[in-house]
Amino acid sequence: MRSLLRSPRTLRLGTRHGTRLGTRHGSRPRTPSPSPSRDPRLLRDVGLVCLAGGIVGVSFGAIAVAGGLPVWVPVVMSLLVYAGSAQFSAVGILLAGGGPFAAAATGLLLNTRTVAFGLAVADVIGPGRVTRWIGAHLVTDETVAFTLAQPDPARRRTAFWISGLGLYASWNLCVLLGALAGGALGDTGRYGLDAAFPAVLVALVLPALREDAALRRAALAGAVVALALTPFVPVGVPVLTALTGLLLLRGRAA
Repeated sequence: MRSLLRSPRTLRLGTRHGTRLGTRHGSRPRTPSPSPSRDPRLLRDVGLVCLAGGIVGVSFGAIAVAGGLPVWVPVVMSLLVYAGSAQFSAVGILLAGGGPFAAAATGLLLNTRTVAFGLAVADVIGPGRVTRWIGAHLVTDETVAFTLAQPDPARRRTAFWISGLGLYASWNLCVLLGALAGGALGDTGRYGLDAAFPAVLVALVLPALREDAALRRAALAGAVVALALTPFVPVGVPVLTALTGLLLLRGRAA
C-alpha cells in the first residue's frame, strides 16, 4: 500500500516537471469539443444562409404582389410549397397569363431534384414518420449543401435542422414582408438579390472542394454538364443534371 502512495514532495516534483497524475508526460487534459448547436462558426454560417434566404424572400413577395397577385398567394405558396425556384417560376407563369395547372406542373418539374437531395440526407433527418415528413419539407438546395459540408454525422444532423428551420422561418417571414411592401421596392432586380443564394452556396462548398481533389473533379464534371444543357432545357433542370458528376465518386465509395 505504501508504494501506491505519493508524498506531497513527489506530487510537487511531478507537477514541476510537467506531469500530473492520470495524464501522460507533457500532455494536456483534453477539453470537450463544443456541442454542434453551440458552435459559433456553425451558427454564424446558418445565420448567413438565413440572411440570404430572407433577402430573396422579400424579393419574391414584392414581385408577386407588384405583378397583381393578392398578398395571400405568395404567403400560402411559401408555407406549403417552400421551394424558391419553383415559386418564382409558378408566379412568373401566373403573371404571364398561364393557368394554375401549368404553374403547378412547372413547380413539380423543378422540384424533382429534391428527390436526389432527400436521399443524400435521409440518414441525417432522423427516425419517425412525423420527423421524416417535416424534414422532407425542409429539404432545399441550401439546406442539403450546408448539411453535407459538415464533417461528422452529429454536425450534419444539427446543421440540417438548424438551417432547415431557420431558413423556413426567415423565408416565410420575409416573403410576408415583401408581399406587404408590394410595389414600394420597385424593380428588385436592380438590387442584385438574385446573386445572394449562389454566393452563399459557393461559400459553403469551397472548404470541401479545397480539401478533396475527387470532389473537385465531380463538381467540375457536374458544372460542365449543367452549363452545356442550360440553353436547351427548362430552368432548374440543369441543377438536376449536374448530379451526374457524382458518378465519378462511385469508385471511391465502393
